[in-house]
Amino acid sequence: MKRIVAGVVAHVDAGKTTLSEALLYHGGTQRQLGRVDNGDSFLDPDTLEKQRGITIFSHQASVTYNDLNLTLLDTPGHVDFAGQTEQVLPVLDYAILVISATDGIQGSTRTLWRLLKKYQVPTFIFINKTDVVGANPHKVIQELQAEFSSACLPFTESLTADTIETIAMTDDDVLNDYLDSGNLKDETIRQLIARRKIFPIYSGAALKLTGVDDFISGFSKWTIEAPFSPDFQARVFKISHDNKGERLTWIRVLGGTLKAKAEVLPGEKANQLRVYNGAKFTVNQAIPAGGVCAITGLTSTFPGQGLGKAKDQPLNEIQPVLSYAVKLNGVDPHKCLLALRELEDEEPHLNVQWSEHLQEIHLQIIGEVQFEIIQQLLHQRYGIDIEFNEGNILYKETIASRVIGIGHFEPLRHYAEVHLLLEPGKTGSGLQFNSDCSVDILSHNWQEQIMTSLHNKEHRGVLIGAPLTDTKITLINGRGSIVHSVGGDFREATYRAVRQGLMMLKQTGQCKLLEPWYQFRLTIDQEHVGRAINDIQQMAGTFKLNNDNSSSSTTVITGTAPVTEMRKYAQTVRAYTHGQGQLELTVMGYQECHNASEIIADANYNPTADLANTPDSVFCAHGAGYPVKWDQVPSMAHVQD
Repeated sequence: MKRIVAGVVAHVDAGKTTLSEALLYHGGTQRQLGRVDNGDSFLDPDTLEKQRGITIFSHQASVTYNDLNLTLLDTPGHVDFAGQTEQVLPVLDYAILVISATDGIQGSTRTLWRLLKKYQVPTFIFINKTDVVGANPHKVIQELQAEFSSACLPFTESLTADTIETIAMTDDDVLNDYLDSGNLKDETIRQLIARRKIFPIYSGAALKLTGVDDFISGFSKWTIEAPFSPDFQARVFKISHDNKGERLTWIRVLGGTLKAKAEVLPGEKANQLRVYNGAKFTVNQAIPAGGVCAITGLTSTFPGQGLGKAKDQPLNEIQPVLSYAVKLNGVDPHKCLLALRELEDEEPHLNVQWSEHLQEIHLQIIGEVQFEIIQQLLHQRYGIDIEFNEGNILYKETIASRVIGIGHFEPLRHYAEVHLLLEPGKTGSGLQFNSDCSVDILSHNWQEQIMTSLHNKEHRGVLIGAPLTDTKITLINGRGSIVHSVGGDFREATYRAVRQGLMMLKQTGQCKLLEPWYQFRLTIDQEHVGRAINDIQQMAGTFKLNNDNSSSSTTVITGTAPVTEMRKYAQTVRAYTHGQGQLELTVMGYQECHNASEIIADANYNPTADLANTPDSVFCAHGAGYPVKWDQVPSMAHVQD
C-alpha cells in the first residue's frame, strides 16, 4: 500500500479544515462531516480552536482510500501562526494548497507559496467554495498561472490532448520524448509533479462534498511514495503538551525504524510512540520509515531538529517583528516565566526573555491574533491573567565591513585572549560561527570553549543594543595558559572580542541598524490612488502601479514599507475607501532602518555602560588585574595578527 504524508495549507477562511474533514469523511475515518463553524471538526480539537473557529495548531489524521494510506497534517491558516506551518513543511511528501474561489490569491497564499518553494514541496491545488455567489474558479486559475507558475494546470480524470502537450512542454527531455513517441506516460507525469514541474489543480465545494471524489482519485493516481534509507533518521516538526502536561515530540521517520524505548538522543529514550488521529491516539511499539508519531520522554528536542542520521533543518523564514513586555498584575514572575517558557517550547518564535535589569518578562510575536491566543492559553492552562504593553518593533543590527575584534581576560590567576574576524553576512543569514585557527596556536579544547561561548549568547549590537544578525564570526587567533586558563576565561574573552570589534566598526560608521519591512499589495479604486501613493511615500515605502486592465475601476499597488510605518495602515485604508480597499501585508525580512538616526538618538544606548556586554578587556600587572578601554586593547594585545 502506498503511504503518503500530505499537509493541507491555505489562507484564512479558504476552507482548508473543511476539505480535510471531507477527505476524512470520504475515507471513513469519521461518520459525520465535522464543521469548523459548529465547533465539531475532527481536526480542530483544541478548546481555543473551537471557540475561535480557526486552526491554531497543526494536527494529524489518517485515512485510507483503496491502495493509498494518507496521513494528513492540517496546519494553521492565519498568518500569525505561519511559523507552525513552516515547521511542518520539511516532513511532507506533498502539500494540498486550498484557495477560495471567491477570494483568490491572498497575501498569506503568497507567503505559503514562497515557503513551499523554499522547502521544495510538490503541491496539489484545490480551488474551494465554487458554489458560493461570486465564485470565479477560472479567474483564480489565471491568477495562479500569472503569479505562481504557468504550470498550474487544471486536471481532469482523463487529461485532454492540450493539457498533455502543456505538461510535456514543462521539461525539455520530456518534450523531446513526447515529440518522438506522441505519448506521455502516467509515470512521467507523476515524476514531473514530484519535481515541482507541474501543479495539478482541482476544484469544488468541500462543504457539499462537490469535487472531493475527483480530487481524491487524482491525488491517489498522481502521487509517488518517497524512497527511504535503511538507517534510522527522523525530523522533529512540532512540540506540544497533552492534557496531562506531558511533553510530546512530533516526528516523521525518514529512514529505518523507530522502536519504543530506543535511545533517540544521549540520555533520552522514546518512552511512548503515539500515533494520533485527531484528539485520540494509539500506542505503537515501532514506527516504520514514512510514519508520523508523537514521542514522550524527550526533553531537549526542537522543531527542525534531525534525529539519527538526519541533519538539522533551520526554520528561519517566518520571524517575529513585535516585542511586548508583560504586565504581571501581581502574578508571581517565576510562575509566569515558567508558563511562557513552556509555550516557547511549543512555539520557538515567541523568544521569551527575562530582563534582569528591568525585572521584566519580554516576548516576541508575529501579530496581534497570536498575542490574544497567548493570553487565553495562559488563562486556560495555567490560571494566569496578565496584560501586555504596547508592542514595540524588533530592531536588529549588522555590520557593513570586516574587522578583527580582540578580547583579553586576565585577572589574577586567569588568562585568555581571543581574536575574532567579523565579516558582513548575507541578508537573512543570521549569525554564522567558524574557526580558522591552528590547534598549534589554540588547543582543540580551548577552541571548543570559544565556539560554545559564541553559540550560547545572543550577541547585541552597539547602536541601540539590538540583537546582532547577518554577521560571520571566525576565530583566527588567541592565546591561553596551561596553568591559569579555564573555560570561563575564554567565554569572557570571546564576548569582549565581539563587542570590541563592533565598537571599532561603530567608530568608522560601519554598524547598521535594521528594521522589519512589509511587502504589501493594496487594491483600491482609481480615485484613491493619489492619496495612497502620497501615504506610501510618507511612510518611506516603495511602490509600483499594476493596472494592466485599463477598463477596470480598481488599481493594484505593490511595494515595500517599514513595519513600524505600515502596521496600522489597514485601518486608514478602510476609512478613506469606505471599506472597499484591501491591504495585504507580508513580512519580507529585515532591511536598513529608514530613520536610523532618530531611533538611535531615542534609544540613547551607551555600549560601554552595558556591563553585561562590555567591549573593554582586563589585563594584569604587578599581581593585579586592571581594566583597559576597548580602543586601547589592540595595542596591548599579547598576540599580533
